[in-house]
Amino acid sequence: MFIDSHCHIDFPDFSEGVMPLLENMRAAHVDAALCVSVNLENFPRVLAVAETHPNLYASVGVHPDHDAGREPDVDELVALARHPRVVAIGETGLDYYRMAREDVDWQRARFRTHIRAARQAGKPLIIHTRNAAADTLAIMAEEGAQAAGGVMHCFTESWEVAEAALAMGFYISFSGIVTFKSAKDLKDVARHVPLERMLIETDSPYLAPMPHRGKRNEPAYVRHVAEEIANLRGIPLEQVAATTSRNFSDLFKVAI
Repeated sequence: MFIDSHCHIDFPDFSEGVMPLLENMRAAHVDAALCVSVNLENFPRVLAVAETHPNLYASVGVHPDHDAGREPDVDELVALARHPRVVAIGETGLDYYRMAREDVDWQRARFRTHIRAARQAGKPLIIHTRNAAADTLAIMAEEGAQAAGGVMHCFTESWEVAEAALAMGFYISFSGIVTFKSAKDLKDVARHVPLERMLIETDSPYLAPMPHRGKRNEPAYVRHVAEEIANLRGIPLEQVAATTSRNFSDLFKVAI
């Protein structure tokens, strides 16, 4: 059994609907997936996916790179997170890839809002960080993110960043990037993160793993991430599947 801990199957890239994706998941022994919110405007679409299918779950939050639309506040996030199909707050975090650090005070304020909401709601955080690891970790510490817990999704940072996140009680999630030949440093991180603190994901429709690189990604392909982790660590694929699935269940408090 495999679980895709982070996907965006509500996106227009999946115009054929969810049913073909679910069929592909079954064929690949992917038993569940978490559909992650990136803005409030489309959150109802994310929630509808989770309400309709018992093996799909939802989060609520606004992506750090989303600079248009409605800004969340703590009370709204907490209220939306009360829905039984919403298992996490996010994705949230910091992304300086397209913007200078001095121009994104709003990102840092939004990140703090999400952490405060997660602590109040008692739901874990889904954290995105890109070109902003130091600030991400600093804000996590300042706002007491360890009280909520969560996952560093689509991890691409150094082992030192992973260690800091692990020390705060966070899980580390690997995407299809870990299967890329060029991802030598990330492969080394994947060898060292304790298996009991690891998740796997697709971040679909993005970042399709080998051998599907360059194509549209989907939850069924999370099996390839697990296979790479197993190969890197020299352990059975079944061990990666079972442990990462149990980790998902423990973190998001769902019975799988």
